[in-house]
Amino acid sequence: MQDHHDPSPFNALPPVVVILFLAMALPEAAFSLGEAGLIGGPGAVGWRLAAIERYGFSGDVFDWMMSNGRWLPEHLMRFVTYPFVHTSFTGTLFAVVFLLALGKLVGETLGQLAVVVLFVGGGVFGALVYALVLNDPAWLVGGFPSTYGLIGGYSFVMWHTLGARGEQQLRAFSLIAMLMGIQLLWGVLFGGNNAWFADLLGFVFGFVASTLMVPGGLARVLQKLRRQ
Repeated sequence: MQDHHDPSPFNALPPVVVILFLAMALPEAAFSLGEAGLIGGPGAVGWRLAAIERYGFSGDVFDWMMSNGRWLPEHLMRFVTYPFVHTSFTGTLFAVVFLLALGKLVGETLGQLAVVVLFVGGGVFGALVYALVLNDPAWLVGGFPSTYGLIGGYSFVMWHTLGARGEQQLRAFSLIAMLMGIQLLWGVLFGGNNAWFADLLGFVFGFVASTLMVPGGLARVLQKLRRQ
């Protein structure tokens, strides 16, 4: 008789995606359980805020470092730590969904190194330009700039695939267009902040970086632009 085992849902995911998932999910689990009073005692209610202040990205802190020429490691690390701290369970949930779906596709198509480059690079580039261009004192936290880097990678894969099939390549940008439209509508109806700018920058980084990681990718993009 042959034994039948239910495969783990993580078996189909590239290991790097599982690691990033845990890095997002475990802090959120601690924050949510603490806010519910299930762990940590009364002080656990403040864990999320304390984590945002310690690991979130601050444009004001970046401006201070630039003005004083002091690039302190405890503040530079914020470029890579802020994607793993969220303001709510819902925000974490959406970021994790994007990570799992797009990380799997990018990992299987471009490789696990590409997942790391697009995720980390999208977050760093998004925060850097966000700080340089905007004078926004609000904390930048959450994994969306990083996961939008993966959306950039996904869009490049779709752009290349549609081109190979002779189909309309603009369809490759339908996902980012839809997400930006939702964010715009949400901001109009309920108010918002400038975090969408960092998200868009993460996408731009992801798409451009993908063209450099695929042999001949940049040449194909330039050739397509010349034809237009």
